[in-house]
Amino acid sequence: MTLTLRIDRARWETHQQSLLDESPGLVPVAKGNGYGFGLRLLAQRATRLGVDTIAVGIAQEVAEVRAGGFAGDVVVLNPWRPFDAAATALLGEAGVIATVSRAEDLRALAAAHPGTRVIVELETSMHRHGLAPADLTAADLDGIDLVGWAVHLPATGSATEARALASTARAVRQAPVWFSHLGLDDYRALRAELGDEARMRVGTRLWLGDKGAYTTLADVLDVHRIAKGSPLGYHQVQAPRDGFIVIASGGTAHGVAMAAPVPQRSLRQRGVTVAQGVLDAVGRTLSPYEIGGKKRSFAEPPHMHSSMIFVPGPTCPVAVGDRIPVTTRMTTVTVDAIDLA
Repeated sequence: MTLTLRIDRARWETHQQSLLDESPGLVPVAKGNGYGFGLRLLAQRATRLGVDTIAVGIAQEVAEVRAGGFAGDVVVLNPWRPFDAAATALLGEAGVIATVSRAEDLRALAAAHPGTRVIVELETSMHRHGLAPADLTAADLDGIDLVGWAVHLPATGSATEARALASTARAVRQAPVWFSHLGLDDYRALRAELGDEARMRVGTRLWLGDKGAYTTLADVLDVHRIAKGSPLGYHQVQAPRDGFIVIASGGTAHGVAMAAPVPQRSLRQRGVTVAQGVLDAVGRTLSPYEIGGKKRSFAEPPHMHSSMIFVPGPTCPVAVGDRIPVTTRMTTVTVDAIDLA
């Protein structure tokens, strides 16, 4: 009764190696659920790729990548705050680099934890974390070990913005610049200008860039014939037609059918949202499960560890023990097992 991630090892690893070969200085990111692969597996891959640094999201993830055998530097991307006990406990630990995004935090570190290795994050047009170079003086950097500047761009990163911020920051103090969300051509152009002083953190493109290299599979746990109008499930909704209820592994505990809101920027995106809302209203919510070559509707909302899927028709194309594909966003799903073939 598992949700399994099947990985074509050769294809998955070839993509990673090719990306690193084409763009030297990349820093793999391993955070959250490890992009669906788990932090320990990504740490093992980073070691085999021969990189010297990996980046994690929060301080609590450092132990996981260490458990995966990664012995190089680990950058904590979430900016340090004085009230973050877990992050503070790591200050000064060998191989750990903190991110700082406020001048007052730089001064606090210099006073209480002198010599801390730090990457200073600059404010970009994202306006999430970061300080403006104009608000920083060279004196604010005294007492810490400046490893570099971080330029965390929006998803459609601009080389113009990246170049301008890098230039302004390096006028305060010369240090490498760590970019995020640049196109590879733009990164290579900046790398040509800055040499080894340019690096780029990369997660999605590295681990999920070849979508054909991995598949999520669910076990078929039960199959029940059902007549039109018969009540089913916790909420006793009526079956819309004659058909079958397929019970498959994977539910809310795995993140199945759960996703963050997506901005509706185009008429097409808005139309898809409206259409999905209409289907939801009539009880035909499309599931991520594929049965008989088609995505099927949920019979009712997914449960914690399993889902009920409705398959119309006189015959059912799957039986108990079969495995069926699940189209999921890897960053939101947690699998029970990994088959690295």
